Amino acid sequence: MKKINKTFKYLPIITLLSVSFSAIAQEQEMQYFRPNNENGINVFETTKNDTTIFNKMKVKVGGNFEMDFQGLRDQNTATYLTQPGFVGNVNSLEPLTNGFDLPMANLNIDAQLDDGVRVELTLYLASRHHEDTWVKGGYIQFDKLLFLHSTFINNLMKSTTIKIGQFDVDYGDQHYQRSDGGNTIYNPFIENYIMDEFATEIGAEMYYHSKCGFFLMTGLTNGELDPTVLAGTKIDSATKQPINYSPAFHGKIGYDKQLSKDFRLRVTGSAYSDQAANSNTLFGGDRTGSHYFNVMSNQNIANGTTLSDANDYNPFSGRYNPGFTEQVNAFMGNLFLKYRGLQFFGTYEIAQGREITEINNRQATQYAGDLVYRFTAGKENFWVGARYNSVTAALYGAPNTITINREAASAGWFVTKNIMLKGEYVIQTYLNYPDANILNGGKFDGWMVEASIGF
Repeated sequence: MKKINKTFKYLPIITLLSVSFSAIAQEQEMQYFRPNNENGINVFETTKNDTTIFNKMKVKVGGNFEMDFQGLRDQNTATYLTQPGFVGNVNSLEPLTNGFDLPMANLNIDAQLDDGVRVELTLYLASRHHEDTWVKGGYIQFDKLLFLHSTFINNLMKSTTIKIGQFDVDYGDQHYQRSDGGNTIYNPFIENYIMDEFATEIGAEMYYHSKCGFFLMTGLTNGELDPTVLAGTKIDSATKQPINYSPAFHGKIGYDKQLSKDFRLRVTGSAYSDQAANSNTLFGGDRTGSHYFNVMSNQNIANGTTLSDANDYNPFSGRYNPGFTEQVNAFMGNLFLKYRGLQFFGTYEIAQGREITEINNRQATQYAGDLVYRFTAGKENFWVGARYNSVTAALYGAPNTITINREAASAGWFVTKNIMLKGEYVIQTYLNYPDANILNGGKFDGWMVEASIGF
């Protein structure tokens, strides 16, 4: 009986895998869709240039899988510190060694429901932050509204895209380049930026695309990763009133044009604003975790932590979250240049916000530059790259601003359009942290190798 029950337990997984392999074999093509392989590199918002013909409903089941081998080492100069409930120095660092990190995997389900109507659903099957399966989110995207039988609306939709559901908030361009759990195929480096702008929220976005390359987006969301219908009871320190959750507004304006056969220019400006939230996660909405495992982490706190669905107590090691959970106003500017195989992606960001216990806003500033050269001509299946990333921020409760700097060099190879291998050497330093902070005098460096599959 136990064996039978065990078989039935795994029957849904076996069925899902069977459907997945069947869908892969069919090579289903979706309209207005970003491919989960090399063809998705340097794709941002889907455009109106799609030429895929709709003839019937299609379902595509795909996935992403990644595996890292890590050779990082860290150090700090923080003062000896004890904490009630924990044994020993809570400012000591966990000893690191060379080894494999926990592999991560995503499941992607896409459906073409009608001409110009597509649904996307993503699940995190396994990740550093959550060991069990979680639904990342899903949305419906309208590029045509033929079912309304209106010539006026049909003409309007030739330049319009509408997205509704729980999706990656389109704030900035950085989230199109980042690693997302098992999906690392779009990122020429191992990790994301130090201040990682990524959140899945419930709402809607509307895009207008002009034929000359200019586009405009306006969006409205609930401002929450974990939505609630319960009235707020906590008192806002700034207003002295119970918190009243407000919607979050965001928008983007940009220009993206292939100016010649060899040269592409893209420049965008984005803004995001949430004036009152239960727990805004614009800078902490990742449910998968950092790809730099256990750096700048404490062994004593790890030993004293009871884990449930999380793989470790510090899943975002190597990143900085400013903690703007109650109020946040942020702006990001991005520049993307590509001349033949040489490309540059630049970011400048300034954000202000606070926690519910703060009266005044703090500020965080980030800038980054990625320089990548892809070769050989015509294929661009190899690359070398360099990244510089810096964050300066007012730390909650600290008198001085802190700075975090990262330099990284990478090299990679698309073995096929669906199989990628890359390596990176990284140096990250922490400056101006208080003496009693574990990141005081902090530094980690070393190398990593990653294999990734996307289909």
